Amino acid sequence: MIRYLTRIGLARLLTLACVPLLCLSGPAQADLELWATGAYPARFDGYTGQLLGPLFPQGSDNGFAFGPDGNVYVTSGHSVLRYDPQGLQLIDVFVTSGSGPLLGPAGLVFGPDQNLYVCGAGSDNVVRYDGHTGQYLDVFATEGLDGPYGLRFGSNGDLYVSSAYSDSVLRYDGQTGQLADTLTAPGSLGGPSDLLLGPDGLLYVSSYLTGSVVRFDPVTGDFVGTFVQPGSGGLNWPVGLAFGPDGNLYVADERRVQNEILRYDGVTGAYLGVFASGGEHPAFIAFVPEPGSLLLLAGGALLLGRKRRA
Repeated sequence: MIRYLTRIGLARLLTLACVPLLCLSGPAQADLELWATGAYPARFDGYTGQLLGPLFPQGSDNGFAFGPDGNVYVTSGHSVLRYDPQGLQLIDVFVTSGSGPLLGPAGLVFGPDQNLYVCGAGSDNVVRYDGHTGQYLDVFATEGLDGPYGLRFGSNGDLYVSSAYSDSVLRYDGQTGQLADTLTAPGSLGGPSDLLLGPDGLLYVSSYLTGSVVRFDPVTGDFVGTFVQPGSGGLNWPVGLAFGPDGNLYVADERRVQNEILRYDGVTGAYLGVFASGGEHPAFIAFVPEPGSLLLLAGGALLLGRKRRA
């Protein structure tokens, strides 16, 4: 995880943001791809894990999210780039470097208000931009943040942000940005990176320094327990999280020998095996539709995209 902000360098950039499932047209079986950012951003077959080729051409491990317009937004340097998902061609620089007090952008997500929220891993804040123009709006949240990395809107409308240096997840009022709660698990949560709302309604957090995945109740803030045990299946530095079409949990391990994406039982957390390898230092991951698919998103983030075969 961005070399954990020290290793985390200036921000080994995240995000995937989760959102309601998409509407697609057409008949039967669906084709999926698994996208993974990293030192070598890569695309994998979403069912077999076979390496399909490179992802974003700039070769960085930035965070990415799909916008309400169906385009892909990627943090790069101190800016946010916009890509056409059909050919992964650069459309424009959506947020320019120096727009607002944003340093080391990491995770990003579109909120219920359709605006873009970006973690500033180097500026210890969450900055909000107009979701249509990319214009700087304001600093949405900053209290308590120390190395913010990933962020996610909950079903309650509140914003959850991982704070890597303080070993905590902070919950902010989704309307005002006021700090509402601090989620901690001493001894179990260290260097939190990605966040994911699971099918069970719990908040899953990859714990970079303990080599595990833990869960919280997003409503009460209570620590539920460790879902993927430290080192399970050789898990070392977990970053990106995604639930697959099979209901299982996929975890990007930044420091496995083969830079692998591992699969765990979505109910028990038991290790199931290596799903994909071939990228380099995989960071944030998401199952997405193949280029050309119809992608309909609603405020929050991206999850499983499906393309129907004709």
